[in-house]
Amino acid sequence: MTVDRVKAFESLIQALTTAPLLLMPNFKLPLKLCIDTSGDGLGAALHKVQILNDKPVEGLICFISRQIKPTEARYGASQIECLFLFWALENEINSWKDVFLK
Repeated sequence: MTVDRVKAFESLIQALTTAPLLLMPNFKLPLKLCIDTSGDGLGAALHKVQILNDKPVEGLICFISRQIKPTEARYGASQIECLFLFWALENEINSWKDVFLK
């Protein structure tokens, strides 16, 4: 293995064996909801975006996922993306209801 491959492998192991740092939302900063779907599941991550050294930096607030239901497996790509966007927004808001209301 080359030195670059060893470093990449070690970085991968580090990323997979350490828990992500979750941050509290700052509603004065922009929020970014990233979603992704596959044939088996749905996943979303809510990030806050802040500027450090004139560069945007994202910090993870929370993430959610679930399996696709058997009836949803028949949906087309656009339909499943729309379904998941709605589901993610609904669940993100419910997850953070206590924070939003304080």
